Amino acid sequence: MTQSSKVYPQRVRNELRFRELTVLRNERISAGFQRVVLGGEALAGFSSRGFDDHTKVFFPQPGVPFVPPVVTDEGIVWPNDVRPASRDYTPLYDEARHELALDFFIHEGGVASDWAQHARAGDTLTIGGPRGSLVVPLSYGYQLYVCDESGMPALRRRLEALRAAGHRGVVKAIVTVADAACQDYLAHLNDVDIDWVIGHSEQAVDERLAALAIPDDDYFLWITGEGKVVKNLSRRFDGDAFDPQLVRAAAYWHNK
Repeated sequence: MTQSSKVYPQRVRNELRFRELTVLRNERISAGFQRVVLGGEALAGFSSRGFDDHTKVFFPQPGVPFVPPVVTDEGIVWPNDVRPASRDYTPLYDEARHELALDFFIHEGGVASDWAQHARAGDTLTIGGPRGSLVVPLSYGYQLYVCDESGMPALRRRLEALRAAGHRGVVKAIVTVADAACQDYLAHLNDVDIDWVIGHSEQAVDERLAALAIPDDDYFLWITGEGKVVKNLSRRFDGDAFDPQLVRAAAYWHNK
């Protein structure tokens, strides 16, 4: 495959909008994930074309009404420069049902995790974006996805899209989790080659990457997770052997 014939991911931009949505349903969909389904008229025009898009989620403080910022030519202006707690989450949008699902990884001491476990139908939640998408073609013959719990909703979205498209190439995932019980989140995708690493061992993940035989062309590689871990793991794909436009390495969170 020549350089000129390669098909690359494409970036698209969206108009930045803030939407106040209503909780429709809240359910534990796996041992480690809570799904909150949102809806409302404000979802009109919502667009998310990339499987690892990020929607900014703003968490309300009890008794304090949320006042969204104003989008100006100079940027985003917050009232009184007060910004509520927020986190980025993968949007799982069902266009046919006009519903937006957010899957929250449940863990101790997380503002998002705590909110998700206690949200009730009728509660409101404000989101912003996605501001843009990286649209990754489904057609690559070899695809590799590496993530921890933070990237599992994006991975699930991608694998479901590949299945729906009838992709017949090689798809492999390496997923590292603290608790093996979290594997049930992807259990319905039992036709995918998923290599589970239990215990968050960067070395173990790197050893699995070293053992892979990645083709010279027609591939797409995706690595997400904690910032320093992603940086270390992605070094394996630096240099002339790999096309940087076909390697997506993104920090989904940072260990403070």
